[in-house]
Amino acid sequence: MSGARQMQMWKALMFEISLVTLLLFVALLAGSVWIGLSLFATGYILLAIFKPNIPMDIFASGVVWGSMIPTPLLSLPLFILMSEVLVAAGLGRSLFSGLAPWLGRLPGGLLHVNVVGSTLFAAVSGSSAATTAIVGKVSLPELQKRGYDRKLAMGSLAGAGTLGFLIPPSIIMIIYGVVAEQSILELFIAGVIPGITLALLYMAYIALHQTLTGTQPQQEKPTAKDRLKGLRDIGPVAALIIAIMGSLYLGLASVSELAAIGVLGSIIISIAMGRFSLVSMIAAGRRAVRTSAMIGLIIIGAALLNAAFGFLGIPKAIAAQIASFGLSPFVLIAVLLIFYVILGMFLDGTSIIVMTLPITLPLVTAAGFDPVWFGIFVVVAVEISQITPPIGFNLFVIQSQTGEAIGAIAKAAAPFFLILSGFALLLAVFPELALWLPRTLK
Repeated sequence: MSGARQMQMWKALMFEISLVTLLLFVALLAGSVWIGLSLFATGYILLAIFKPNIPMDIFASGVVWGSMIPTPLLSLPLFILMSEVLVAAGLGRSLFSGLAPWLGRLPGGLLHVNVVGSTLFAAVSGSSAATTAIVGKVSLPELQKRGYDRKLAMGSLAGAGTLGFLIPPSIIMIIYGVVAEQSILELFIAGVIPGITLALLYMAYIALHQTLTGTQPQQEKPTAKDRLKGLRDIGPVAALIIAIMGSLYLGLASVSELAAIGVLGSIIISIAMGRFSLVSMIAAGRRAVRTSAMIGLIIIGAALLNAAFGFLGIPKAIAAQIASFGLSPFVLIAVLLIFYVILGMFLDGTSIIVMTLPITLPLVTAAGFDPVWFGIFVVVAVEISQITPPIGFNLFVIQSQTGEAIGAIAKAAAPFFLILSGFALLLAVFPELALWLPRTLK
């Protein structure tokens, strides 16, 4: 058989496998099967159809349980617990009352509380949905009561809530670091400047919008006493951020130890604010267990599916096909951004990362990009998925708080979607935004 004929048959087989994969996964999701179980079942069925000679019991024991062994994963449930404890402590009200006297007189007024409050909470939570929920629970009613543009209030909260993924400690960065076998501490440090830059871009848009439209309500001039009280309100959060970031930059703790410091600090804050109760702590622990179990199931399912892809040669086939296009590095990144945005319309961030990295990471490293930089790029791409319908988690959080239709919230978030997309491409043009700080602190 000629080489051309063999290549044609190989491509036909790859197309058939890809089609079966897509149909299986979509059918399982449409049947309301959990994402983790859908991933696992898809991988199992693919192997049963195309590689029935592989002993499944040996295969599963090595791949599935091996995916849960990496030590950095120990920090994941701890960071989730820290976030839940802070949510139970009602941190949002303290953030709003503490920031309002300092931000109210800026162009854009109290809308900046959404951004700065999300930035601060992101630095102690690691979760986009939790950041959106805790800040929005207080800020949206307060902004509406004071006459701010409701559409911009919802949009800025949706966009700013995504900072929970980019500013360390970040749950998504931990997932990326484990799957890509990169230093999580280095990823955390790499996310600081991009996170602050993105927050400033959001604030610049809000200020420009309010200045051009002239819709900003009048704000009373805060007194020195108001500002002092504001500092007192945000003081506990600032102390926890300093403890976490200080331990991070000075290399005083591993990622797991950093997470333990965060949990202890969040409990101390809860006690100091007089909001500690055994009932709320038990409820926070239960929510943390549920979230951790969900992420663990996704990791296990994706591990089996990715291993199945490896046995079937799918990553190699896709990489070879893309390489044959001869794309420049920047065009490759632009194509991957579109790819991640489309995936983000249907999948959560954890699933996106564990499913795609075996294919995309070799492509970008071959194109000359740093894997730590790519981690930050992927996190920004996953942030975009938080505000894109039909499955944008930040949109659902805001819907639960406002009762607005998902379409209306997505429309309000559209300018921030564009800012995020532009920022992802800006990272490709100026990779030092992500790489300068970790290289400096090495």
